[in-house]
Amino acid sequence: MSATDPDPLARERAHLAASRAALRAMREDVEALDIRDVTANWVNAAVLSRQIEERVKALADLSHTPLFFGRLDYLHTTQEGQRFYIGRRHVHDGDGDPMVIDWRAPVSQPFYRASRKDPQDVGLRRRFGYTGGELTAYEDEHLTDPDEADTASRLLQAEIERPRVGPMRDIVATIQPEQDEIVRSGLSGTVCVQGGPGTGKTAVGLHRVAYLLYAHRERLARTGTLVIGPNRSFLRYIEQVLPALGELEVRQSTVDDLVGAHVEVRGADEAASAVVKGDARMAEVLRRAVRSHVTPPVEPVVVVRGSRRWRVPAYEVEEIVRELLARDMRYGAAREALPRRIAHAVLVRMEEAGEAPDDRVQDAVARNPAVKAAVKAIWPPVDPAKLVLRLLSDADFLGEHARGVLTDEEQKAVLWTRPPRSVRSAKWSPADAVLVDEAADLVERTHSLGHVVLDEAQDLSPMQYRAVGRRCSTGSATVLGDLAQGTTPWATRSWAEALGHLGKPDAVVEELTAGFRVPREVIAYASRLLPHIAPGLAEVRSVRENPGSLEVRAVGDAERDAAVVAACRAYLAREGSVGLIAADARVPVLAAALEGAGLGFLAPGEETSAQTRLTLVPASLAKGLEYDYVVLDEPAAVVHGEPDERTGLRRLYVALTRAVSGLTLVHASPLPDHLAA
Repeated sequence: MSATDPDPLARERAHLAASRAALRAMREDVEALDIRDVTANWVNAAVLSRQIEERVKALADLSHTPLFFGRLDYLHTTQEGQRFYIGRRHVHDGDGDPMVIDWRAPVSQPFYRASRKDPQDVGLRRRFGYTGGELTAYEDEHLTDPDEADTASRLLQAEIERPRVGPMRDIVATIQPEQDEIVRSGLSGTVCVQGGPGTGKTAVGLHRVAYLLYAHRERLARTGTLVIGPNRSFLRYIEQVLPALGELEVRQSTVDDLVGAHVEVRGADEAASAVVKGDARMAEVLRRAVRSHVTPPVEPVVVVRGSRRWRVPAYEVEEIVRELLARDMRYGAAREALPRRIAHAVLVRMEEAGEAPDDRVQDAVARNPAVKAAVKAIWPPVDPAKLVLRLLSDADFLGEHARGVLTDEEQKAVLWTRPPRSVRSAKWSPADAVLVDEAADLVERTHSLGHVVLDEAQDLSPMQYRAVGRRCSTGSATVLGDLAQGTTPWATRSWAEALGHLGKPDAVVEELTAGFRVPREVIAYASRLLPHIAPGLAEVRSVRENPGSLEVRAVGDAERDAAVVAACRAYLAREGSVGLIAADARVPVLAAALEGAGLGFLAPGEETSAQTRLTLVPASLAKGLEYDYVVLDEPAAVVHGEPDERTGLRRLYVALTRAVSGLTLVHASPLPDHLAA
């Protein structure tokens, strides 16, 4: 306490109460709007009504979420005597004066970046601590006071290490300077973030979307934004982050859902087949197959108008076709251009004969039955799904267009052993759907969004990268991943290669190496695998004060299931969430063991309440998830569940790094050599 402010906590609580009241008044003002006074018709009324509804949602006051988490007291250079409270959204009083400043506003930036070396005209930075929605503590940093010790923030550390139950939380109160630089980077450039476990790369990507929507709202409202995750469980886990930051309109999807609009996926590929189908060379095979439908003309085009006949010889039509092919236009766009080009050739002859045709005549000629018939014969329509069906079913057709691109063995790997009779009856695989999406883009351009966030990007195939790249061809992207966590046979080997397939070769690659989530003991143990799964990749440095706990229990085969249940029960006696991670094949056995012991559990993505804090997680779905405590069942089984050792070790690395506070390994089989060394 100070003589000038005898009870600062009481004053801050009063400001919190006043801010909540002001937010409530802002919401009531919106709810009180009478759309009948400002709309001329029902269409405008419906649009305005939806906008009002969304605005009311955005102004919701979440009782257990702090309205503000920090305060900046500026000195004299830029904001003389100004004091700003930093929070998740802007709040103003009845006169329009700000009571809480949005964390994304320029004036809020020093909250994340100011330091003693560079105070950025900030005299005092205050952080607030909360219990539920109640303000219970504060902590001050006098950035220009040479006598004040430079110590780590206890409140910041407590917030990072706070137990977590339910979906992923935002990190808006704990963003670090290196993270903030990525979050606030411009919309025009693509950023790739390489980050090991616990470095906050997913949160950085989500907060970057929120920042871009704040800084470029009008533009992104027109062009759209999209967050792409590895699976639906992951998307359910992160789905509350953006709404908590006031952003309600960002679409979320998986790559499979993104490309699944063309065909229904009901099948699966062997790894060897999926690798070839995911190879970027398939794009050239598809391009050749699409263009093979163009047939050079053999007869002239004769257009009859009234008593006159206008003849365009076959060689001239062929020149038009060659020119369109040379321009490498989309197949459908070139097909639409062809009749107008033929019509133009007819109009040239009309003008040479002394006539004065206008655009209406050219349109009429382009619709002439003779021109239509010629276009149909030369440049027939192409159905993308039927094209891919033929490629994967007809060895001769595939061989014709894969010659010099795929080897004979690779061609055999992608061919269906039992070709389906139709598009509808085919059991399309996820890799097949990506091929159909590529073919569809060769025919008609895919709509591009303003910004796309691609998380867990290291697991995508080159063809999947191309599919995502089409969705941001005229926009930008935030690519998030960790090369050490690639667990597919086609996992990315380098970000330069991946960004090339994405169509963003000039993207800036940033690396996050400070770990805020995984405890020191746990990340050090997991990092034993790095030299074998990602040589040369920097090890994550845990900056947490709490080293965490690590226990490795060797048990007999007969005792294993009971030991796993006992470890889960012990962790459930503590505060926070518990994840039981196991090889996919072991999940049914462990589910029965948990049920027999009377322990309720959830599946990944279902973590929505504090009543059931235990989640049974197949190792294949563990990526991107986090739990306060993790019980890892039989590490060797996790490794052996993958097609090769390196992929298995990467899967194990993922499983080992999901814990926030404590990790217990239970094993009856010997640990993998690299881990036991």
